[in-house]
Amino acid sequence: MQIDPANIKKWKVIYPVYINSKKTVAEGRRIGVTKACENPTCIEIGDCCSYLKIPFAIELDKAYPRDFMQRGRVRVQLKREDGSLCNSEIDSSKDLDIQSLLHSLLFSVHVV
Repeated sequence: MQIDPANIKKWKVIYPVYINSKKTVAEGRRIGVTKACENPTCIEIGDCCSYLKIPFAIELDKAYPRDFMQRGRVRVQLKREDGSLCNSEIDSSKDLDIQSLLHSLLFSVHVV
């Protein structure tokens, strides 16, 4: 699959800190501690995206703005250019919410 760098800028960004149970909400965690996992990596998030059949790109040279020592982020494509969903199993706009996506990623981490 060829990825156009211009289109990647439109994809959703997921930093590992968003789902890190060791971080507080003030430090950047976006989901509940009970749903989060301990110290996730970009590679693990990428594996989860592969499992969910969601196109993704790992950017290891990028840093989380609140903690510049935290390197790497993952960009995910939820919708194609024509507006159709990349994964038909994600069937509602609520599921396209970043928080729901993170929860799905965490569920697949425990499954994989």
